[in-house]
Amino acid sequence: MESVLKIRRWVLVDGRSIRSVARQTGLLRNTIKKYLKDDSPPSYHRQAPPTRHKLCNGFDARLQTLFEQDQKRPRRERRTAQKLYEQLVSEGYTGSYSPVQRFIRDLKRAGTGSGEAFIPLYFPAGDALQFDWSEERVVLGGVEQKIKLAHFRMCYSRKPFVVAYHGEAQEMVLDAFVQALSFFGGVPRRVIIDNPKTMVTYVSRSKDRIFHPRFLALMNHYVMEPVACTPASGWEKGQVENQVQFLRGRLFVPKPAFDDLDALNDWLFLRCEDLAGRPHPERQDCTIAQMFEDDRAKLRPLGRAFDGYVEKTVRVRSTCLVQYDSNRYSVPSQFAGQHVSLRAYANRIVVVSGQDIIAEHKRHFTRNISYFEPWHYVPLLDRKPGALRNGAPFVGWQLPQAMHRIREHYTNEHNSSSICPFSQPD
Repeated sequence: MESVLKIRRWVLVDGRSIRSVARQTGLLRNTIKKYLKDDSPPSYHRQAPPTRHKLCNGFDARLQTLFEQDQKRPRRERRTAQKLYEQLVSEGYTGSYSPVQRFIRDLKRAGTGSGEAFIPLYFPAGDALQFDWSEERVVLGGVEQKIKLAHFRMCYSRKPFVVAYHGEAQEMVLDAFVQALSFFGGVPRRVIIDNPKTMVTYVSRSKDRIFHPRFLALMNHYVMEPVACTPASGWEKGQVENQVQFLRGRLFVPKPAFDDLDALNDWLFLRCEDLAGRPHPERQDCTIAQMFEDDRAKLRPLGRAFDGYVEKTVRVRSTCLVQYDSNRYSVPSQFAGQHVSLRAYANRIVVVSGQDIIAEHKRHFTRNISYFEPWHYVPLLDRKPGALRNGAPFVGWQLPQAMHRIREHYTNEHNSSSICPFSQPD
């Protein structure tokens, strides 16, 4: 622009000839004449669209077919451009990923039009952690089922952490935060969340929040400020919202298969570490793991872990069972008819009387099933020895040798009138 202004000034103001200006600048006289006629700034106009590598040998049609097939699937099962590229490679495609990515982008734009506009957010190192839930489908023990995935994301470094549960109950929320903070190795200043009932019990018209007391206990333990988003404003925690979609396409399409939930979580832990090796979306010269070192330096020390249980008072039935979440768990027989405290953790059930733990079970997520510890019922055999024959707590129990002799005694119909082996001699 400065050269054009100088040329116009030399000719139109100073009166110099076009030939002398062309000799001094090295420009063609026709070019100088064009500058003199048009006072608008010069610009470059592309004569033809740029030449890019294209899908060939019919792979463009194949890719469009795959894309259209995906559009008929549930949204959570649709493949990403990366997955579609891998499918084409398995079918013989030898090109790069970029043409596939552009092709899929154009197809999406043609179907949806322009998107919404948002204001970019900024978070300093160690400042904020975002949290959200998603629902995914996996195969556990050969059975396809739904699981709930707790998503965490450090806002500055973008480092992710996910852990799977059978549900979104409050004890799962508490356990997820304990595991996430342990994974990150420190505590950020605040956490940005939605408004689920497990964390926020009330939202007023003025957007004031009343947080759940148990969730506040977690926040107080780690001295972390909870920040609840405005309802229906997911962009306020857009990073973790995007993470849900990204990890769904990367990790859960096709459905992964594991023996149990623990094996799935072990795999997710390793994948979170692997994903931290990706380039940072804003600092392409650094990886997420490298940016996380800045985060880690600003995190506060973790301290002891929060005891993440939900407690309720229950009455022990005459069958020595307490109920939680439609299943029943046994306690020692001497507590039958008493009120005890039941503490539900994400993976276990603990029963407390006073200050003493009287029973502990692995938590199950079946329905209407009783889970027994046979030793809880052994004292009752003194008064009801025949229960050893058909008693539900003793089914499949690996009995000590003495118990085997007693069971054989009561399963022998010919000895049904014999003296009780538990009776005391006169």
